[in-house]
Amino acid sequence: MTTQSKTVVLVNGVPASGKSTVTRQLSARFSLPVLTIDGIKEPFMAMFAEIDRVFNRQLGYAAYDVIWSIIRNAPPGCPFLVDAWFGFQPRETLIDYLEKAGVTRVLEVWNAVTPEVAVARYASRLGERRVGHPGEEYLPELAVLAARAEPMALGPVFLIEQGSESEYVRLNAWIAEHL
Repeated sequence: MTTQSKTVVLVNGVPASGKSTVTRQLSARFSLPVLTIDGIKEPFMAMFAEIDRVFNRQLGYAAYDVIWSIIRNAPPGCPFLVDAWFGFQPRETLIDYLEKAGVTRVLEVWNAVTPEVAVARYASRLGERRVGHPGEEYLPELAVLAARAEPMALGPVFLIEQGSESEYVRLNAWIAEHL
């Protein structure tokens, strides 16, 4: 990596696909800063008693904008892990943000998950999520989303199937090779 480049590692996947677990592991292993949609929007969600789906989505768009603003203003040579479901907006929107932020290299970790696993994980966390995230009514939509979701593929993609320590060994080697 040259010192003039900006690199992002997109930790991508539908909700409940394991993005946060992967992001935490990569951040600890490589000492990389992390930006997450939920990490930015949830402190704002805490300020409101009621958040409907439309407002939640608006907060998500705003958090997305904040992520790319931080990267745009960061010095070259500082790679970021960006934990988000990137399919919630058109691919062209991501491309535009990457260009405006000066990102020259995109790596992607795609968290593959079956619809059944995504729905089960999401359902198991319903009582733990901050008020304002979609509830049980979201489960059928998530199943459809997980069945058709794909990586953004704007650079090299690593497909991770979680649940095996060997997957993290392979992922770590891949990240080390590409960073």
